[in-house]
Amino acid sequence: QVQLVESGGGLVQAGGSLRLSCASSGPSLSRYTMGWFRQAPGKERDFVAATSWFDDSTSYADSLKGRFTISRDNARNTVYLQMKSLKPEDTAVYYCAARTGTGLGTTSTQYAYWGQGTQVTVSS
Repeated sequence: QVQLVESGGGLVQAGGSLRLSCASSGPSLSRYTMGWFRQAPGKERDFVAATSWFDDSTSYADSLKGRFTISRDNARNTVYLQMKSLKPEDTAVYYCAARTGTGLGTTSTQYAYWGQGTQVTVSS
């Protein structure tokens, strides 16, 4: 059973950076496609980024390209989301998710395993 735990969220000023981590104490994440999603209050859960275990390909929400970077460290069984030039509209709960299969998933229904989320708040 994959169990995911996010960390690294917090309060940051606009223009700042944060790095979120997603760790698993269970099975190795090296054979899972990993994704990050976010959900702002009153809004749907939106795709942020994903990385495939099969070929290390990545995908990003169009509006986030160039500011967010997803990566993984299989030795640490951890996936990261580096966020820079943060804006107040990036404020949300950020969730890590895992799915089997080789393809990148960009919708929440494609992911079977989820973390509890970590809050990111960007002040103006």
